[in-house]
Amino acid sequence: MKKQIQIEERIKKFDKVIEVSGDKSISIRCVLLASQAIGKSKIYNLLESQDVINALKSIKKLGIKYKKFKKYYEISGYGLAGYNTKKKIQINAGNSGTLARLIMGLLIDAKKEVTIVGDNSLSRRDFSRVTEPLTCFGANIISKKKKLPVNIRGSDFLRPINYEEKIGSAQCKSAVMLAALKTPGITKINAKKSRNHTELLFKEIGIPINVKSYLNHDYIELRGLINFKSFNYIVPGDISSCAFFIVLTLLGNNSKLKIKNININSSRTGIIKILNKMNAKIKYLNKRKYKGEQVADILVKSKKNLIGINCPRNLNSSAIDEFLVIFLVAAKAKGISVFKNLGELNKKESPRLNIAINFLRKIGIKVKRKNDDIKIYGKPNLILDGNYSIKNFRKDHRVLMMSCVAALTFGGKWRISDSDSINTSFPTFFHIINKLGANIN
Repeated sequence: MKKQIQIEERIKKFDKVIEVSGDKSISIRCVLLASQAIGKSKIYNLLESQDVINALKSIKKLGIKYKKFKKYYEISGYGLAGYNTKKKIQINAGNSGTLARLIMGLLIDAKKEVTIVGDNSLSRRDFSRVTEPLTCFGANIISKKKKLPVNIRGSDFLRPINYEEKIGSAQCKSAVMLAALKTPGITKINAKKSRNHTELLFKEIGIPINVKSYLNHDYIELRGLINFKSFNYIVPGDISSCAFFIVLTLLGNNSKLKIKNININSSRTGIIKILNKMNAKIKYLNKRKYKGEQVADILVKSKKNLIGINCPRNLNSSAIDEFLVIFLVAAKAKGISVFKNLGELNKKESPRLNIAINFLRKIGIKVKRKNDDIKIYGKPNLILDGNYSIKNFRKDHRVLMMSCVAALTFGGKWRISDSDSINTSFPTFFHIINKLGANIN
């Protein structure tokens, strides 16, 4: 795939069945937890994106061996004390905030200094929300201007903490949970609702954890220094990846799509709830439970009479990675769509809220902004016929995929840069979208 792609025609009618890559959040968590288990874990359908490859490279630097087989990855762990940190190590998390933040939690007992670095995009992001609670455990952490690089050196006097997570960040919560594994005593966490993959994985692989769920938050207790055995896990499909195909179908021409084996964990399905409130009528088929996670096939059909939404703020965290394509639906819907309290979007791989507003205005959509709230004035008959050049300066994979969906559904002639950013999270994206009838090269 070239670094710049061209799209010059809308996608035609299709009726297909597809599968998307394994869930990125779960893939990274499986790699990290397998590296701390005792024995050989087998991870099937592991996402082979750059973020996950960087997770594998990171555990290898820490002395953990892994092998790739035809259908699975085998990771050999040596328990909670199994990382080899007898010398200084540098770990490159690339573009992955999940990897950088979560692995810090597992390094609070490092014998020598470990340095976490990342690419230009990741190095702009705030890491204080993780380094501050990890320091409370007793780890020695140095970070200039609250950003990468972060230097971590463990302590022989780690202690459990009481932690209140107020943002709704699964990365912050999970980093503290992983650190709690290395700590004597009971760590107590009071966390605003966010995705709960770490909690479910802990339960399924036998890590003692107590979770009490309330309306807006979860209370978690974890006892540390208890080793756990290796495990086998089949990673379900990533709803964040299939979101682009859902919107492509929804905004397309009399099309129908079934996407198989998708993780529909309630902390991740905000996009489905939001789009159905906009009259999409997306359905789940063959619902089942796998190791605590809800999995289903997703059926979506094209819809012409979409309506605007006053989006409930309690859905923000469960759709945080999907708002870029949700905004495309709002652009095509009848009426005004209102989205509030979306400042967290600007703390992702790129300032996504700013980028989305500029993008919508570029294609002729009226957008009003007040602080972190926006109003999108929909155009149900929106069809583009101009020339559009999208320069993805921050190499944000989701900005790239949003641009492709817009080009294929709204029309016009498009030149989109930095298509290699797709390797971060979804390297098979172009292959799948071309199977649906697009012609991207």
